[in-house]
Amino acid sequence: AWSIERPPGDTAGCTFCHTSSEERCSTCHQRHQFNPVVARKSEQCKACHWGKDHRDWEAYDISIHGVVYQTNKWDPTQFDLTKKLSDADYVGPTCQYCHLRGGHHNVQRLSTVYTSMGMSNADRGAPLWKEKRDTWVSVCDDCHSPRFARENLQAMDEACKDAGLKYTETFKVAENLQLDGMGEPMPKDLHPDWAGEHVWSLKIGAYHDGPGYGGAQGQSGEFRMSNCSDIERICFESVGYWMTYIFKGMAHGSWNDATYCDGSFGMDRWLVKAKVASEQARRFTALEKKAGINWVPSEFWRKGDWMNELSGAKIVKEFPGKNIFDFCPEPGWLDTHHAPAEE
Repeated sequence: AWSIERPPGDTAGCTFCHTSSEERCSTCHQRHQFNPVVARKSEQCKACHWGKDHRDWEAYDISIHGVVYQTNKWDPTQFDLTKKLSDADYVGPTCQYCHLRGGHHNVQRLSTVYTSMGMSNADRGAPLWKEKRDTWVSVCDDCHSPRFARENLQAMDEACKDAGLKYTETFKVAENLQLDGMGEPMPKDLHPDWAGEHVWSLKIGAYHDGPGYGGAQGQSGEFRMSNCSDIERICFESVGYWMTYIFKGMAHGSWNDATYCDGSFGMDRWLVKAKVASEQARRFTALEKKAGINWVPSEFWRKGDWMNELSGAKIVKEFPGKNIFDFCPEPGWLDTHHAPAEE
């Protein structure tokens, strides 16, 4: 949906990666070589797995494991990439060693990928997570003791828990401003979103229902990256960027990345920004009320700049009273509550 709500040129980076690996072997094996040796190098993952909202390469590259790889990868006695992954005896793990362990191409098979646990306030004692954790430890103990692996994963949990508390507070500041009618601008004053509706961008299904959020019961809004209030954008970046850095950094043993490189320090700063934005909005509202000023949002919010080119404007213009979900081929086609991928 983030791609849908922006012009095609803006999301070229999304499109080229998200339409490649699922469909073509040559994404990793390279079309004109198709050499397994190339596909076993960590750099092969770098083309797609890096950037602000999926900081995989950066986390690995400056981690303990990444440094071992970068300083030893030229030595075939330390990294013999001509061997199959099932026979690999590297001095340190590559991306492929952990995520495609043994050469298996389902990266979720060994439970080393589960974003929902890293970027949500999940109950980490639940049976689902214990099973995943035990499987993850089975990968780590190829080189480490199970105790060492569990202690590091516990450290990751603690970092994610702290990040979740910060994000929850940031979200609450924005939510209270919205419910008090002081979000500038409010959803009703904005150009319709990609679905053709005026739903608060941080509305998450049944968790935030009621007329103050807009939309139908159980319906989710979408994190707008543009044409939204500053405090909503701050919330988006807090969970989409900084919380991701913390999770990715801790998961890859890149502790500096989780703390200094926009991780926990970045979340601290964005929480302050959210509080300042809220305080200023409330002060302005009080002053306007006292002075008898009726503030009207500027016209550029309603136009949404280039948003007239997107689906929301087309639906409002050509199909009044409907939204994009009315045109879905079957119930749940664009439901944001997808089931997790099968292990």
